[in-house]
Amino acid sequence: MLKKLLGIAPNLEADGSYSPSKLALKLATVDNTDFENVSYTKYHGSKSKILVIFTEQKNMKMQNGKLFSTGNHPVETLVPMLHLKNAGFDFEIATPTGKPVVLEMWAFPEKDEQVKSLYNEYKSSFERPKNLQDFAATSLSAQESYAAVFVPGGHGAMLGIPEDKNVRKILNWAHEKELFTVTLCHGPAALLATTLNDQKFLYAGYNMAVFPHSVDKMTPKIGYLPGQVPWELSEKLASLGATIVNTKADKTVCLDRKLITGASPLAANELGKLAAETLLKELK
Repeated sequence: MLKKLLGIAPNLEADGSYSPSKLALKLATVDNTDFENVSYTKYHGSKSKILVIFTEQKNMKMQNGKLFSTGNHPVETLVPMLHLKNAGFDFEIATPTGKPVVLEMWAFPEKDEQVKSLYNEYKSSFERPKNLQDFAATSLSAQESYAAVFVPGGHGAMLGIPEDKNVRKILNWAHEKELFTVTLCHGPAALLATTLNDQKFLYAGYNMAVFPHSVDKMTPKIGYLPGQVPWELSEKLASLGATIVNTKADKTVCLDRKLITGASPLAANELGKLAAETLLKELK
């Protein structure tokens, strides 16, 4: 009752999961993003496609058994996509089994007209995405059409994606064909898929920005999460040999070889700019 009065009680949803408290939403979400409408020299070559890997799972079971209502974060998804679209790239939307994309709609920036416009443009693709298994079976031979793989963040990126053998195939394909891999916040959980079948972590020795577990550990205090996360993403990546370049959930972005990463939702605009500029420079 006291937590409700203070606005720090997570909100109970109809399916029994919890979304962030009033205070957490006030502190951690925005009505308008900081998207910069950069005028890029558009890419017109053959490598115009970007595969975007989304989660199809909504609820994360916390250590205390409560369910967190998650998915992919809309700002972390749509702001980088806006930059890449403005730079001349198009997207193929995919989930592990072709079920609809799940977004954290409680974090949607309702007053941001450019974000809303892009969301509406791809809404049908979010509702009927490609199946990753089909993509892995049929499209890996068409690397000449692709520039990058993008995995948006949100805690939902920790659900199913790190254990998906098709994600492993696709990340290895991107690495071998020298495509870029772009991800931010909790999205780097996808990189763990490269360790499936007892394989060496593909990104050992890489610098990367990722949402710090130290911050995840603190957020239940304001009701952002209804409990502690089931496992520690940044610590897991570090234990496998990644060098985490940020200590805060801030605007940090990082480019190391063909891997482009960002630290948090606050980094979405900077990540989008870095990805667009890097791809345009590389694909000249």
